[in-house]
Amino acid sequence: MTGSLPTLTDLAASGEPFALIARDGAIVEVLRGDVVDVDRLADIPLDDPDGTPREVLALVPFRQVVERGFVCHDDRAPLRCLRVADHDSLPLAEALRQLPSERVPLEDAGFDISDDDYADIVRRVIADEIGRGEGANFVIRRDFTATVETDAVTAGLTWFRALLQHERGAYWTFLVVTDGHVAVGASPEAHVSARSGAPAEPGTSIVTMNPISGTFRHPRGGATAETLTEFLSSTKETEELFMVVDEELKMMSAVCSDGGRITGPHLKEMSRLTHTEYMLRGSSTMDPRDILRETMFAPTVTGSPMQNACTVIARHERTPRGYYSGVAALFTPAAGGGHDLDAPILIRTAYLVDGRLRVPVGATLVRHSDPAGEVGETHGKAAGVLGAIGAVDRDEAPAAIADTTAVDEDAPAAHRPRLGDDPTIAALLSSRNARLAQFWLDPQAAEGGPYAGREVLVVDAEDRFTTMLGHQLHHLGFTVRIAPWHEVTDAAVDEAGLVVFGPGPGDPRDGASPRIARMRELVGRRADAGTPLLAVCLSHQILADRLGIALAPLASPHQGLQKSVDVFGQPASIGFYNTFTARVAPGTDRLGDTEIAADPSSGDVYALRGPGYASVQGHLESILSRDGLPTLERLIGFALEPVAT
Repeated sequence: MTGSLPTLTDLAASGEPFALIARDGAIVEVLRGDVVDVDRLADIPLDDPDGTPREVLALVPFRQVVERGFVCHDDRAPLRCLRVADHDSLPLAEALRQLPSERVPLEDAGFDISDDDYADIVRRVIADEIGRGEGANFVIRRDFTATVETDAVTAGLTWFRALLQHERGAYWTFLVVTDGHVAVGASPEAHVSARSGAPAEPGTSIVTMNPISGTFRHPRGGATAETLTEFLSSTKETEELFMVVDEELKMMSAVCSDGGRITGPHLKEMSRLTHTEYMLRGSSTMDPRDILRETMFAPTVTGSPMQNACTVIARHERTPRGYYSGVAALFTPAAGGGHDLDAPILIRTAYLVDGRLRVPVGATLVRHSDPAGEVGETHGKAAGVLGAIGAVDRDEAPAAIADTTAVDEDAPAAHRPRLGDDPTIAALLSSRNARLAQFWLDPQAAEGGPYAGREVLVVDAEDRFTTMLGHQLHHLGFTVRIAPWHEVTDAAVDEAGLVVFGPGPGDPRDGASPRIARMRELVGRRADAGTPLLAVCLSHQILADRLGIALAPLASPHQGLQKSVDVFGQPASIGFYNTFTARVAPGTDRLGDTEIAADPSSGDVYALRGPGYASVQGHLESILSRDGLPTLERLIGFALEPVAT
């Protein structure tokens, strides 16, 4: 704390912009400066005109997805930057002493969308989006709103104090006050961070992402090891986390030269909710603003695949998101040059503008979501914020947690016993990794490989699983080029030594879709030439259709489903993300020159191989594909076999 730091009361009265951030449970950081709004992430002013690095706190709204060409309800919410002139700190106890504690009354409080209407939205998304192959999961929000008569800054300070006292497990607890806008929250989730690497690696940052998913609503009186065990045993909750890890690994693979590896899972324990989480880490030489752009935004608050998730959100949400699901990005000058980045997701956050409170919350909708359960999840998430700030009654604390240690309700929330320390819970969490691909759990060394010196073109059909595929191919020795479907020329397809046609959302039979039509052209051109190709998921279906194999929707979508299947005599545990399938009569194992690996009962086709081609329905690059890398290598070998003349 510097002598020039005013009291928080004086700071609030000054009218100048400021931010309060608690990140380590011991101090509250106080940031002051001036505010500028910019149009693009690249415009965030990290340097003064004379080149001096500047610390900047940026509030990045959801509408910035337009920078990646994605759609949204565009409310023109500003990309707001607090250019930090003074960065001080207060001990937590001193900050609590200075902050106001009177309860802030709310009027006209309630959700903007009724429970019944939200349940109807859940049903439509499952049937019309997931059920038609548009993606694996989608997050649809609703807003808790109320009128607040209390002065906005005073309300923000009061709620910030309440969050410090009563919320546990937050990554950032924060208050950001700028002209006409107050944001206060306790975000559990670090979306992305970038820290300068070792001195021996100048220009390299260690990038971390923190996918959190699966939501356990604490029963009245708090969570116990017994009640948590049932949640951790839930197939839905487990698969939901695996799906978002896959989606964030796509992002990591786009910004990290080593693709990233996963550690965990862990528990994220908060006041009313407990989540499960993984940590992803890799190294990157990208500008932190570019890292932020390539990771817009977390699948835990949007869905997957990301581009189509934005389209689905625009179809089913009635109003713009504002800052919900964006990030608060703190860029701090690094000792070795450049900037470090720390960017939590803007969730569990209350916004106060013109006397109107808004607390946006959303549920992750998957193929087996229960509408009533998802309604309840939004209530639980809203109550986590509202209860902490005292806007609704707080739950009673449990009499004991896990090891029967009594809870001291007067102790700071962060210091209370954690269920994650219970041996039974820890073992149950650890057991999840037995299902996962070792490739993403181990460091990825790419030294040589069986295909060293060979080149491959990967065609992206709007699912960035292709970035993960690219890392597996690089591990096998290939020099990899990934290109979006609309930029791939006929000449590029003709000239490549190997073409991998990637996955994507949608109905493979939909010839009216420009994307599907172009993928048909490209797959057909390569197949007609008899030159090596590998087709994955959507492209596998397109190839199957070209070979005369019927396509059909599945009775129940396989979004985030792990199956053990036979791939030409070799059993393989593979992750599936498909709503449609190629299907043959049960027992069919050949069609002309094409060998078929299919389910013996349903006839659903898992893989194809023939002269110069191979394909697979599953995602060998997924963390759910325990046998993904060796199966990929086998299929590439089939595709590259010399064609008999």
